[in-house]
Amino acid sequence: MARMRAPGGHPTQPQPRAPLHPGAWWLWALALGTAATRTTNPLLLTLLIATSAYVVTTCRQNTPWSRSYNAFLKLALAVVLIRLAFAILLGSPIPGTHTLVTLPEIPLPDWAQGIRIGGRVHAEGIVFALYDALRLATLLICVGAANALANPTRLLKCLPGALYEMGVAVVVALTFAPNLIADVQRLRAARRLRGRPDNGIRGLLQVGLPVLEGALERSVALAAAMDARGYGRTADVPPAVRRTTTALTLGGLLGVCAGTYGVLTAEGGAYGLPVLLTGLTAALIGLRLGGRRATRTRYRPDPWDARAWLVTASGTAVAALMFLAASKDPAALEPGVIPLTAPTLPLWPAAAILLGLLPAALAPTPKEPS
Repeated sequence: MARMRAPGGHPTQPQPRAPLHPGAWWLWALALGTAATRTTNPLLLTLLIATSAYVVTTCRQNTPWSRSYNAFLKLALAVVLIRLAFAILLGSPIPGTHTLVTLPEIPLPDWAQGIRIGGRVHAEGIVFALYDALRLATLLICVGAANALANPTRLLKCLPGALYEMGVAVVVALTFAPNLIADVQRLRAARRLRGRPDNGIRGLLQVGLPVLEGALERSVALAAAMDARGYGRTADVPPAVRRTTTALTLGGLLGVCAGTYGVLTAEGGAYGLPVLLTGLTAALIGLRLGGRRATRTRYRPDPWDARAWLVTASGTAVAALMFLAASKDPAALEPGVIPLTAPTLPLWPAAAILLGLLPAALAPTPKEPS
């Protein structure tokens, strides 16, 4: 980018580009999560995790909510470990012939038939549990990427008026969680500098009480600020409009749920997409009508520019191509465990996932001037 020159002849710093629309980050991340639901191939799931991690590393800013990505990574790892522990202790519905270890089995009464604790642990059951847990972990990491990249306050400004109050509650929760993590890290560092313990029950109590006190103070200050700005005030609308809005919104959401189930299952392939589109249209109309009750204005609304369209399109393309791959070659996306074989990397689904790297080139974090 060319540098502008000041009146004195000295070059000035280039104007930074406006941040990307937060809705584009959420649509991109949810599309990657949708793509993760179509496969249990660990190679493709690992590629999805690497794609989201690279984009987060390249595009996230130095903000409190951006640090929550590490917490989502730890949560995903905990999900995998818990799922494997259940498969080892409680067994797996997948039969196997390769016995890894035999644990002492606890006898259970007759009414608990079909459930066991201990016994033989088969390699096939462990691999099946690992594939299933990795898919859920990938979905959590994609949601964590959206939470780390999108400014929750700016996202709240973009919500329809009908969802404003619910959005405030969600945004407050998403904002306070990273602040709590930052407070815990700050207090633990302060205790270590003073030579005091920060681990164990005693350290947890000494750190937890100030954190809760700070959270309570922020909550009271936030409540006072929201009340001073008129939060919760609504406009009067005719009863017929309220009933129509409720019917369209609830009916549309039910249609979206039924259509999504139809799209994700093989039995509902014929009706899934039409029901999903009909429900989505009804829900959008209901939200539009419900926005009449919200008496608020937007200060400097975020523009939905060409970069937002491209970022959303990159995530949507990944999800669409994964759906196509699941219908054309399901064996490559769902590797079998009976017999136990090594998964292979299908080339064009892997290339489709790499389309999700486009935001790293469109919206990188600007470097600090030296």
